[in-house]
Amino acid sequence: MSVLVHRAGVGAIGVGMGRHPEGTRARSTAAGDYFPLPTGPATPQRGVRAPAEGLAARERHERAAPWWLGTHGGAGETTLAGAVAGSAAAGHAWPVPSDLSRPQDVVLVARTHLTGLRATQLAATQWASGSVPGVTLVGLVLLADAPGRLPRALRELADLVSGGVPRVWHLPWVEAWRLGDEPRPVPRELTRLIHDLDSLLPGRGV
Repeated sequence: MSVLVHRAGVGAIGVGMGRHPEGTRARSTAAGDYFPLPTGPATPQRGVRAPAEGLAARERHERAAPWWLGTHGGAGETTLAGAVAGSAAAGHAWPVPSDLSRPQDVVLVARTHLTGLRATQLAATQWASGSVPGVTLVGLVLLADAPGRLPRALRELADLVSGGVPRVWHLPWVEAWRLGDEPRPVPRELTRLIHDLDSLLPGRGV
């Protein structure tokens, strides 16, 4: 089973903007809260070609805040859907709305192993090319694929991939999730992720 955490307080990629140090925060004048500054482009970019292969798209009439889109099998989208109230797993397919004027909020999800990072690079390129209409990419969650520090080559690839999405959150290895249990205590990185989503997605949980 997964822990359900409710909102706190108020109930070749590399194109785009420059990188900001991880953890850089900006104040939201509307909510009086903090949220992560972008690390990459907030919208699709001109000149980015769609990859030959990419994630499928599926029309979704229901809404979620946000949709978790696992870029590969075992990414953790179902785990996050069970841990974050108001969110849902996208089933490894872009959740395209029937009404394109009401875009769906999507967060990519991946493990930090080589397969996961390469799959995320393809998904980010697919989004950046503009070939996924009706989607607002909020960012990317990278879940540790094992305990301990990432090897240097994977850290560098993760940095490269991070530069192609609006913002990135890192979640540590959680042994309880591996066993289908509730993590106790709740990882502070997960609490921070939920707090950020509450600031970034107006009306979340309302």
